[in-house]
Amino acid sequence: RTDSLTSLREKMREYLASGLRLGWLINPQQQQVEIYRLNCDVEIINLPAILSGEDVLPGLVLNLTKEG
Repeated sequence: RTDSLTSLREKMREYLASGLRLGWLINPQQQQVEIYRLNCDVEIINLPAILSGEDVLPGLVLNLTKEG
């Protein structure tokens, strides 16, 4: 729903204002991920296979592919 997605985006901006360094907003309906980084523009990725914890959570990799 657009309403809940809008509120989640607002919440993510609040987290960034509080010092969040990396956040993922995963939208399974649109098969998109919005990546929020401190002091950066939001990056939108369509159909991502993996997400990385980057330098915030080194070694963390989230596999988003459907297997089986």
